Amino acid sequence: MVYAVVRAGGRQEKVEVGSVLVVDRIAADKDGKIELAPVLLVDGDTITHDAKSLAKVKVTAEVLGDLRGPKIVIQKYKNKTGYKKRQGHRSELTRVKITGIK
Repeated sequence: MVYAVVRAGGRQEKVEVGSVLVVDRIAADKDGKIELAPVLLVDGDTITHDAKSLAKVKVTAEVLGDLRGPKIVIQKYKNKTGYKKRQGHRSELTRVKITGIK
């Protein structure tokens, strides 16, 4: 079983070939292909974690689409002063499918 831990959007994700994950917005090339930076590679009993060996490893992915995360409402209130503030936020996300670990 081959899997890798990749750095994607400020987090680390465990991925295998064919897995679909949602990461922070990533700009892809015109074909919709991206390359993710591996942090760890497990190939059966062999574990690779040093930077020299990982420089040879490529984790490729295909962008399935862009989406937005759930709305987060931020409410601030101070008692007896008349201060109220309301903000909203939605994260920009990208859904990707892992196509290869070489």
